[in-house]
Amino acid sequence: MLKCRAVWRKLAPLARSASTQCRHNVKTALNNGRRQAFVPATHMSTGPAGGGGSENTLYVVLVGAACLGGGAYVSNLFITSSFKKEHEMQRIAEEPITETPPEAAEQAAPVLAEGKKEEMPKLSAPLTLPSHAPYLLIGGGTASFAAARSIRARDPGAKVLIVTDEPNLPYMRPPLSKELWFSDDPSVTETLRFKQWNGKERSIYFQPSSFYVKPEELTSAENGGVAVLTGKKVIQMDVRGNKVKLDDDTEISYDKCLIGTGGVPRNLQVIEKAGDEVMNRTTLFRKIEDFKSLDNVSRNVKSITIIGGGFLGSELACALGRRSSETGLEVIQMFPEKGNMGKVLPEYLSNWTTEKVKKEGVRIVPEALVKSVAFKEDKLEILLKDGRQVKTDHIVAAVGLEPNVDLAKSAGLEVDSDFGGYRVNAELQARSNIWVAGDAACFYDIRLGRRRVEHHDHAVVSGRLAGENMTGANKPYWHQSMFWSDLGPDVGYEAIGIVDSSLPTVGVFAKATSKDTPKAATEQSGTGIRSESETEATAVTPVASSTPAPVMEHKDEYGKGVIFYLRDKVVVGIILWNVFNRMPIARKIIKDGEEHADLNEVAKLFNIHED
Repeated sequence: MLKCRAVWRKLAPLARSASTQCRHNVKTALNNGRRQAFVPATHMSTGPAGGGGSENTLYVVLVGAACLGGGAYVSNLFITSSFKKEHEMQRIAEEPITETPPEAAEQAAPVLAEGKKEEMPKLSAPLTLPSHAPYLLIGGGTASFAAARSIRARDPGAKVLIVTDEPNLPYMRPPLSKELWFSDDPSVTETLRFKQWNGKERSIYFQPSSFYVKPEELTSAENGGVAVLTGKKVIQMDVRGNKVKLDDDTEISYDKCLIGTGGVPRNLQVIEKAGDEVMNRTTLFRKIEDFKSLDNVSRNVKSITIIGGGFLGSELACALGRRSSETGLEVIQMFPEKGNMGKVLPEYLSNWTTEKVKKEGVRIVPEALVKSVAFKEDKLEILLKDGRQVKTDHIVAAVGLEPNVDLAKSAGLEVDSDFGGYRVNAELQARSNIWVAGDAACFYDIRLGRRRVEHHDHAVVSGRLAGENMTGANKPYWHQSMFWSDLGPDVGYEAIGIVDSSLPTVGVFAKATSKDTPKAATEQSGTGIRSESETEATAVTPVASSTPAPVMEHKDEYGKGVIFYLRDKVVVGIILWNVFNRMPIARKIIKDGEEHADLNEVAKLFNIHED
């Protein structure tokens, strides 16, 4: 290749000179007006008749040499390039495949005009959510799950989508403040499995993940199914367009919709205004994450104070109190009433319950109205309005539930001003294709008037009925839901109707036996969630026991009994104290709405005087 270049450098000037001379002769001939038929032939011809023989020969040699040199150069360049390409491809093919280190990939990322690195595309495919759900259930609690099962029972091919802002599949809440705390399994916060009072083990989840269809596969599911979209919150409803908007701007349309958003725990304003140091040391107990968090706190602090004397506060006090005997944890419970469960139980029974909680290792602070809370010297200082002061490491605020009605404004749904919650008709409808169930529903009770109930059994029954009505059943909600509370495995009660300590009450009690405990009751029924076994039962006309009522030796020995709550001499509420599996009878008494002359005779219907 170098030789060709040297020859070209020497011959190129001569070739240019000869070419210039040729063009000059042609131009001169044209200017003189002569025919130039032979001029080109004279200079370019190689025949014997041509003129200028030596010059022509030299010209031909020069041009030919230049062409040969150029052709050789191009040919050599092409061959060399092809050889290099084949060699490189062979090297790449034989080279082992290695993964690019993240650091190298980050350095290789293209740079934008502003000098920022462009984000590399993610390899995982984005989740494709269904744009339409025939049945859309907002909220992942008990009411929504009960509705989903009811819909599928009546419409086996139904496609149901549950949208919940929690990261978990639907689960039952009662064990969070009951059985889970009495588990001997150190990994209970991870497994969320527990032994019921009857000794049988079960999971807190209603169904395993295999029960559900993946959200992205719901639309194409041949036989339909129930899908749960976790970690997503519905923030807006377009009732005219039959669609909702999620917190990531995703829109999902629906044919029929259930609102089962439940409620959010209330907090004390003095705690909310106290600042982050206090709020970070306060638990509002409601979800699985709250159970896990409080369990961890109880193992790492010296003192916990529970504010609230209702169902939740009393259950947690007993649960943590039993743990205190093992770990030395100080457990304090304070409430504004004179005794535990003071808003529900008559005073004499509230006082008895208070003593029961004390025996579990809990320090009781009654008639406590919180004035302020402050964080000082690594302790929370709770100042009461009467001047008393309590120092603690952590606070659990168990002061009630606020129904979640965030969607009311965008959906144009009515919220009840007295009880809170969405106002619904007898069929739990808020609009033509929108139903509400569970804690968020304010419904009309044909016996007791308009109400809102915050208990597991109500969530089960109202959710089930809403699901039936979403498939065209058109049934009214007449069911009297019950609730239950256990102060450990030995003392428990079930209640129905309006149980308010401000109402007149009549209590009939008897001596308890070893069979009259929550543990014994669940062993007999085979289930730890008592409402699940009794809600399907219907009461026939009860037959009173022929056993005469014994005279009690100690009037403060409330082993077992029935408490009747009266309004205008009619029974509107009943508590069965350590009396179990008799709820259908209580429900029928309230449904009949009759005035009874002697409630001692009515109490015999529950067979409390039999061993």
